[in-house]
Amino acid sequence: MMNKTRKFIGLFYIILLTIFSTILTFCSEDKNNPVNNNVDDSLNIDGYKLVWNDEFDNSAIDLNKWEHEVNANGGGNNELQYYTARPENSFVKEGNLHLVALQEEYTDDGETRYYTSARMRTATNGDWTYVRVDVKAKLPYGQGLWPAIWMLPTDWQYGGWPASGEIDIMEHVGYDPGRIHGSIHTEAYNHRIGTQKSGTKVIPDANTEFHIYSIEWTEEKIIFLIDGEIYFTFGNDKQGKYETWPFDKRFHLLLNVAVGGDWPGNPTTQTIFPKEMVVDYVRVYEKIN
Repeated sequence: MMNKTRKFIGLFYIILLTIFSTILTFCSEDKNNPVNNNVDDSLNIDGYKLVWNDEFDNSAIDLNKWEHEVNANGGGNNELQYYTARPENSFVKEGNLHLVALQEEYTDDGETRYYTSARMRTATNGDWTYVRVDVKAKLPYGQGLWPAIWMLPTDWQYGGWPASGEIDIMEHVGYDPGRIHGSIHTEAYNHRIGTQKSGTKVIPDANTEFHIYSIEWTEEKIIFLIDGEIYFTFGNDKQGKYETWPFDKRFHLLLNVAVGGDWPGNPTTQTIFPKEMVVDYVRVYEKIN
């Protein structure tokens, strides 16, 4: 009887130890910068370790990494498109993601629009603070087109836009072919009051060739790059105020092609659809040490 009791007590302690170890491991995970254990270490770059990526090598969009936004609300900029999750507007083919804007009458949920497109995000599947982001893409040109690669806060802890910030890794408006914009928006610096902080660079073949659009985001600053060349830097003023630096919280990534809106204006008869942004890969890195 005594041996059975000892065995039971021993087994009980082993179970307790296992549960404790599991809880300790769970609590020690970095919820801010989730690590994708399936990343390919061969894609690491000097000074950085890859933590999340999509090479679009599968036959379909990986819904464990991306979710579609479906709406006709105009993105807050009076845009004209209906964002859908249809394969006509977003699909993977031959190792690339295609986000396609179409001119068509489309009605859903009581809303009708005359253009459709796609907007995808990594929210809940990829949220990070202080990372490098590389997106290799080929952009659409044309009056009324507005492709973008950008980031929004996941938790909006400082309040709604623009208080919690926005990081625009790449924006392009079709009436100004080849000019790439990198920008940040905050409570103090945003386009609605004419104080946004931006840089631009002209890439003449951005619609025919792939280029790598990047940011390096640290506690000190956000650096904007194209093909590894810096063209804009926004620094932390170290005032400890969210109004000028809300970039100490986790953000997620968005890819979309908008049609029309306050900035690019509406398409004309010279804008021939379909138009698409083609993405070769998305890679997110954390700085080593």
